[in-house]
Amino acid sequence: MTDIDWGRGRWTHPPADHRLTDEGLSATAAEGSDAWRLTSYGFIHDSEHALLTPFAPEGAMEVTFVADFSDQFDQAGLFLRATGERWVKAGVEFSDGALQLGAVVTNGHSDWSVSPVAGWNGRPITIRASWAGDALTLRACPEGEPLRLVRVLPMPRTLALSVGPYLCAPTRAGLKVDFTAWRFTAADDALH
Repeated sequence: MTDIDWGRGRWTHPPADHRLTDEGLSATAAEGSDAWRLTSYGFIHDSEHALLTPFAPEGAMEVTFVADFSDQFDQAGLFLRATGERWVKAGVEFSDGALQLGAVVTNGHSDWSVSPVAGWNGRPITIRASWAGDALTLRACPEGEPLRLVRVLPMPRTLALSVGPYLCAPTRAGLKVDFTAWRFTAADDALH
């Protein structure tokens, strides 16, 4: 594993506040920040705070952060961007009164899949994206537990992809997320 210098990335949209700490990067989301395209809601939100760096096939990237979420749609994780209309976000989101693990895959229109993760709130969480062949495999876990599969999706090797930590706060001001690790590593050997 190779740690990524926090200064290496570029923000898609700068957060309300961010600073380096002894533990990593602390960032505060702007109220109303989000990433979504059209499906069901009809709107386009392109105001996420994602700190991105180039990402090549046959590699993996992980981010670790502490989720301490309480308001509808508080979220953080990994953001993978090819274009403004083709991107993926994977992580945890507070939705309908519970922390949910999931992903939004967008190719013109967004889709969303979630599953409740009782007991993850307030714990360090790692989100991992592995790009092998023509597929992207998303995995996640809280500290002390093995990675679990979140989603597998097509990701053509011809895409120029940038990846890194992200946070959003669609419904409130003041969401602070402490990111404690950002690293490159080898792609996963197998899906299972």
